[in-house]
Amino acid sequence: MNLVSRERYPQPRVRFPSEVLLRLAIARVMTGQKLAVIDYGTGNIRSVVKAFENLGSEVILATSPSTAETASALVFPGQGCFPDCMGALKSSGFDVLLKEWIAADRPFFGICLGLQVLFEWSEEGNASGLSIFPGKVSRFCLPAEFKVPHMGWNSLVFSETAPKWLRTGLADGDQFYFVHSYRVEPANDDIVFSRTDYGGEFVSGITSKNCHATQFHPEKSQAKGLQIYRNFLDNVNHP
Repeated sequence: MNLVSRERYPQPRVRFPSEVLLRLAIARVMTGQKLAVIDYGTGNIRSVVKAFENLGSEVILATSPSTAETASALVFPGQGCFPDCMGALKSSGFDVLLKEWIAADRPFFGICLGLQVLFEWSEEGNASGLSIFPGKVSRFCLPAEFKVPHMGWNSLVFSETAPKWLRTGLADGDQFYFVHSYRVEPANDDIVFSRTDYGGEFVSGITSKNCHATQFHPEKSQAKGLQIYRNFLDNVNHP
């Protein structure tokens, strides 16, 4: 019986947990980001936390505004429905933190509902938002062949005015993962980062100074999604 040569077909190297932990620790020292992810108790945010940890960030789970104060950047992965989200933000004091944080031009990244609450008002529950940007949130009104919620992979077209550093490693047509029934309608096109087509064009990302937010989920969008997070973190360390 012929045996497979280990020299010709070397076995993959096994990395022990201690080695993996050491590599992550070195990465965190090199990147230096201390990032707070808002956890207001409405959903599973583990995938967001893990994505930033894999990029070398030290992540703080912010269950109250005071726990986020020492962070270099703030991430809000909003989940659930708009009225419940706003209610939770107000009862916890995170609404004030978000307004003051963004007004002070400190690095911020919002995801999904974390994008929508930045605007003045939503059709979902006829609820007021944080009013950081003028505009509203409306439900998709589409032909019958387009299912709502919009769920799955779809492509982006980046705005010509979007900062080049945030688009590093990305190109028009790149695919990202969406799950939503409502879309933002900014009053000002200057903040548009990207647009997506689903029975018509809608805004899928915004950017204004150090405030960035996407309707899609970068943490669920594989390499391209991680690239956006990496670009965000690079700018936190080297603005």
